[in-house]
Amino acid sequence: MSDIYQATILDHYRYPRHSSATCIACTHAGAGHNPTCGDKISVNLSIADGKIADIAWTGQGCAISQAAMSLLSESVLGQGVAKVEALGKDDMLALIGVPLTATRLKCALLSLETLHKALRSAV
Repeated sequence: MSDIYQATILDHYRYPRHSSATCIACTHAGAGHNPTCGDKISVNLSIADGKIADIAWTGQGCAISQAAMSLLSESVLGQGVAKVEALGKDDMLALIGVPLTATRLKCALLSLETLHKALRSAV
């Protein structure tokens, strides 16, 4: 694993972006849980004009799950809902940038699954 990717994962784990319980004018929310290792993530979104205007999330779990949500939150802010709905496993792996075992893959994908769940669930 490259040192720069390790540093990025650790930075997002230690200083998560958009990690807050609330967002401005929250319109959508979702929660996810990875029973394999106990990771939990809750996501709140504010969607306006077909775009993610604000995102806030809370979570607990391993460095990969929490860093993945932080990276994803930065990536999708301001993006169109259709583009975010189209994100898949390969997009998430490219965003994380480090090779993952099958177990860690579940940790990394929890953020994307929870975000998709939030998009389908209006508050």
